[in-house]
Amino acid sequence: MQTNVNELDKRIRVGAVSYLNTKPLIFGVKRSGLMDRIDLIEDYPSKIASMLLNDEIDVGLVPVAVIPQMKQHFIITNYCIGADAEVASVALFSEVPMEEIKKVVLDYQSKTSVNLAKILLKEYWKKEVVFEYAKEDFLQHINGTTSAVVIGDRALRLTNSSKYIYDLGLAWKSFTDLPFVFAAWVANKPLDDGFIDAFNRANAYGVQHIDEVLAEIDFADYDLKKYYTKNISYKLNEKKMEGLRMFIEKLK
Repeated sequence: MQTNVNELDKRIRVGAVSYLNTKPLIFGVKRSGLMDRIDLIEDYPSKIASMLLNDEIDVGLVPVAVIPQMKQHFIITNYCIGADAEVASVALFSEVPMEEIKKVVLDYQSKTSVNLAKILLKEYWKKEVVFEYAKEDFLQHINGTTSAVVIGDRALRLTNSSKYIYDLGLAWKSFTDLPFVFAAWVANKPLDDGFIDAFNRANAYGVQHIDEVLAEIDFADYDLKKYYTKNISYKLNEKKMEGLRMFIEKLK
């Protein structure tokens, strides 16, 4: 009797964003027994989102803007990459004030932040600009009336050198009075309840042991203790779900 290869391979393919903001969530996963059950892939947000859409992974910590493109989706944990005010690592960086900005270069690494910027520019700042999709060397184009949406670790590095910083987490909060969810653990198929429970507890472990997470990171450009405890808000509560639903509705 032949055994189906798929029956032998029960490993769950997990994709995660390779930014500093995901370190607490991944910290717990890497120290859990789950590593015997999963294949973990780390890359930038839009890449992980594409992999989830193409069924190259089963679950991913993905930009939430991908959700409307999915045939079915399942948010599987109580944790996310969210913000209840200033997020620090997702912002519009400029050499001139908002009223003088004419062009906005969009970071190629995240669909959520790009869409959030477009919504805020139109509805909150009521600003018409020319959008340009960025290539890898786009930071050097922040000049004169050209600004850029920058996300992740690169944004944290720019906080000390940019003249004008318009934080998108803070702007969304001011606009809607709701927190924002940048990324969530989303599956493209139903997963085993036992796995989801273990995965949820692994996420919780990292969030509850921030000092241990910090001990493994060398990053001098921003106070990561502040980042993990004040800027990023990891708990996916009902208020964040309300903010997420509003964002998804605006995407449509």
